[in-house]
Amino acid sequence: MAQKLTLVSHTLCPYVQRAAIVLAEKHLAFERIDIDLGHKPDWFLQVSPLGKTPVLLVDGTPIFESAVICEYVDEVTPHPLHPADPLARAQHRGWMEFGSALLNTIGALYSAPTDSALAAQATEIRRKLAQVERALDAAPYFAGAHFSMVDAVFGPVFRYFDVFDAVEGLAFFTHTPKVRAWRAALAARPSVRQAVRADYADLLRDFLAQRPSALGQRVKAAMRDAPAGAPRGAQVRSETPC
Repeated sequence: MAQKLTLVSHTLCPYVQRAAIVLAEKHLAFERIDIDLGHKPDWFLQVSPLGKTPVLLVDGTPIFESAVICEYVDEVTPHPLHPADPLARAQHRGWMEFGSALLNTIGALYSAPTDSALAAQATEIRRKLAQVERALDAAPYFAGAHFSMVDAVFGPVFRYFDVFDAVEGLAFFTHTPKVRAWRAALAARPSVRQAVRADYADLLRDFLAQRPSALGQRVKAAMRDAPAGAPRGAQVRSETPC
């Protein structure tokens, strides 16, 4: 694949991360351009009909929507991340959609206006993780030794919990040991680690602390209690990060 690849990105967007992971797994060089979704440049709106990231420019031709980007990259390169069997491939695509649904619930969690609403969304996340637990029957990845497209989707999902774990009262993985092991394996994967900036966790904490939500208040309190001189990222605007 000799084309010039440019990934139009937002610093915190999990959907961008899945595209970056797939590109890295395929050993494809690409340029990454971060934009401010609070002030979308005109050129971006011309290549992103939905006004969302990611967009992959292939020699200047835009492809939008993360699932479409990932499928395209997988189709035009060797060593597919999808299973060869059509039924298994369809099942994997279903779990990719499940990962997107889990991201939506995470968004509802960090936007919940009250403690009771926060608790309800946390319960829903635990329910979804229990469903994933029942689906896992191999290790270290979703389908065993082969890193798949489902892994590329769930790596960014699990990354949120690196910050959530520090919030008191939000224990998500107590009863899902297989999910815990999968999360750890993905966190150690170079393509997953390198899909974000080194200060991602600080940026995410800043983003959450700016939100007028129950979780935002808890994160803000935890940041006030952090030791003096603790590292902090540059602030990110509080718009939805995608």
